[in-house]
This record gives sequence, structure tokens and C-alpha cells, in this order.
Amino acid sequence: MRKFQMFVFGSAVVALTIMATIFLPQAGNAQDGRSGAPGERSRMQRMMGTEGPWISIALKHQSELKLTPEQVATLEKIRTQHRDQTTPIREQLRAVEDEVAAALQNTPANLIQAKLGIEKAEKLRAELRYQRVEALENGKSVLTPDQREQLKNLRATRHQGFRKQQGQPS
Repeated sequence: MRKFQMFVFGSAVVALTIMATIFLPQAGNAQDGRSGAPGERSRMQRMMGTEGPWISIALKHQSELKLTPEQVATLEKIRTQHRDQTTPIREQLRAVEDEVAAALQNTPANLIQAKLGIEKAEKLRAELRYQRVEALENGKSVLTPDQREQLKNLRATRHQGFRKQQGQPS
């Protein structure tokens, strides 16, 4: 019976370690739009829709949207403020994810420490998401209704191009 319990416990530790190795490093990077390579975004981030990088897209297509210099300056300021506000949160999230991974590497895994770390990481992710939504809402308020509509169309066109590139039907 003792051998069976050790087998079950060992299997659980191995399973948790494998899941931590697979999912935790990606979770920390997914929030800042990187999945490994610089400039590369995860599939989930590319498909985010309303929480996607609207401000960056607007700035990239400023001539098509006919943005005024004041609009461009305001959007750049919003983007910079967002980056400055979220950088420390992202760093904190990475540190917490490292702590969780370390807790799961122990034999036996420190499940209490892992759970507390996971909960803390989720709070940080929620804060990052709220900061992103707030920045996007501030950015939308800078655009005219026509520019917002034109931006939606640009985003839809970009999304369709991505789906075709991936071999998916549009």
C-alpha cells in the first residue's frame, strides 16, 4: 500500500512539474505580447479583438486614418504611459511565475506556496488587463467616430489576412 501511495504522489509531482514547465513560462510572456522571439505575439494575443493593440495600429496607419498631429501625440503619450505603468507589473509577474515554478520543482512540490503564487499571478494578470483596457478606452476617446470605424475596418482586414496566411477559411 505504501508503494502505491508513493507511486501516486510521485506521478502527481511529475504531472505538476510537466504542466508548470509547459504553461508557466508562456503565461508570464503572454501578457506582454511575446511568446519567445522579439516582436512575436501569441495566437491568443493576435485574436484578442477589442483588447488588441488598437493604439499601435492607429499610429501605424495614421495617414490612412488622417490623424492630426495632436491625436498622434496624445496616442503616443497614452501608449508610453501604459508601457511605463505596466512594466513593473510584468516584472513582478515574471518573478511570481519563477517562484511558482521553483515551488513545483521541489520534491515534494510545495503546493501551498504554488497555490499562493498562482493566485498572486492571476491578480497581476487582472491588473495588466485592466491597464490595457483603460489605455484603449483613453485611446478611443482621442479618435473621431469615423476614425474609430475606419480603424475597425483596418483591424478586420488585418485579421482576415492573418487567417488566410494561416490557411484557415475566412
